[in-house]
Amino acid sequence: MAPRDWWLESAGLPGAPGLRALTVSSGEWTDAAQELAARRARLMAMWASRTEYAAATVHAVFLNDSGALLLNLPVMDTDSPFPGLEQHFPCASRMQRAIADLSGVRASDSDARAWLRHNAWPPDFHPLVDPASRMTDHKAGVDVYPFVRVDGEGVHEIPVGPVHAGIIEPGHFRFSIVGEKVLRLEERFGYAHKGIERRFTELNVLEGHRLAARVSGDSAVVYSWAYCQALEGIAGIEIPKRAAWLRALYLELERIANHLGDLGALGNDAGFAFGLVQFSRLKEKLLRACNEAFGERYLMNTIVPGGTRQDLAKTDALQLQSTVQAIAKEAVVLRTIYDEHEGLRDRFTGAGIVTPELAARLGLTGLPGRASGQMFDLRVDLPCRPYTEVAVAKMGGSAGDVAARVAARFDELHESTRLIDRLLAELPAGPYRESVPLAPAGALGIGLIEGWRGPVLVALETGAGGAITRCHPHDPSWQNWPVLEHAIIGNIVPDFPLINKSFNLSYSGHDL
Repeated sequence: MAPRDWWLESAGLPGAPGLRALTVSSGEWTDAAQELAARRARLMAMWASRTEYAAATVHAVFLNDSGALLLNLPVMDTDSPFPGLEQHFPCASRMQRAIADLSGVRASDSDARAWLRHNAWPPDFHPLVDPASRMTDHKAGVDVYPFVRVDGEGVHEIPVGPVHAGIIEPGHFRFSIVGEKVLRLEERFGYAHKGIERRFTELNVLEGHRLAARVSGDSAVVYSWAYCQALEGIAGIEIPKRAAWLRALYLELERIANHLGDLGALGNDAGFAFGLVQFSRLKEKLLRACNEAFGERYLMNTIVPGGTRQDLAKTDALQLQSTVQAIAKEAVVLRTIYDEHEGLRDRFTGAGIVTPELAARLGLTGLPGRASGQMFDLRVDLPCRPYTEVAVAKMGGSAGDVAARVAARFDELHESTRLIDRLLAELPAGPYRESVPLAPAGALGIGLIEGWRGPVLVALETGAGGAITRCHPHDPSWQNWPVLEHAIIGNIVPDFPLINKSFNLSYSGHDL
């Protein structure tokens, strides 16, 4: 029997362009996953919707050249596991564990260890389902987590974290090594769990964008845009053209700021403090320019439902354009220095390799994915305005090592400065915000925007009176953290900070 075309059977969905949705049975869920994997579709996100009074629905979004497909699997008996997707999409494992912790719906043949709970609430308590009053008598204790042990002559473990030096967020890394060579790395997160998804349900839909912007502080623009895109799709409005161009401007500024910071940190991790100083100076220059133009160094409040919080004056646009152009020129000089520095080449080249084959199998996405041959970028492959008008050149490679990820950052930095130059030079006239009517109850919309780390998804479900019944923000770090465990194998322990920084994944966006 010929494979079914799940996209043709699906119906349109509010939010990002190219979205389709289809409700399936358990058997169809498994068949669809198998066929989508065979066609090299990507699993974008998984989450569950559930209340105290209804059965659950498990959701999964897949991306391929046809667009984005949302599969909805109703689970009538929440005590029985739903078919897991890990066999076809390995990145599903941790998402399924998070679903079990938060919503109490378990996947078959899945890792049974808690992912987010950390003994902070009782095993039979599920934050997205149960009333908070059930937590009153629980006393959190020591959480004994069964890490996978590696046995053999000369094998020993090095535990790192969860508390780290400096101010980075908590995460635990358990290395199994012989000498200094890494045989296995196992990660554990959840220490930064903040109850964001529960908090969304206490907000009005017109307020949720502020919380979305704070899911992961270095990705404020992409999350707030994805949230507003989902809401605007549900409300059936199209934002003004000027607003769309301003949003893209914010997004590219956020991309540049993070790439500048990463390039400096990568130089520093390789013993080249000069790089840290120079790129930190350029990042500070950009942040000050953002503050002058928008009243914020980090653009957490610039995107609002219906458009943007404020307009951009012509004088501010010219000053911002001049600053970005100056940064671009200096970045070209610094790239030459990085490329010609023998010590950096020695540390970057061949470290933390992820082959294109492994990247495809594990679902590596975003910038690290493009550095390993996975040339997918929502700005090109599933574009919304203004990326339908302002063509983006994809940047990437196939070597898959630290050097390739550094090169991808330089390339994207150059491309973003080019985009900003055009966005500012051709910024359309007209209004920058449209009023947003009350969203209808019982609606589901999905926003999809390519952030500097990779594709970000926000799924929004509405209730009566503008209530949020469910909001799931998804960070590309869910896909990419497990790949880091493979990237370090065979490398020496001292190279881990460098390899880790070359991915620069989010702890906060992963520990919702």
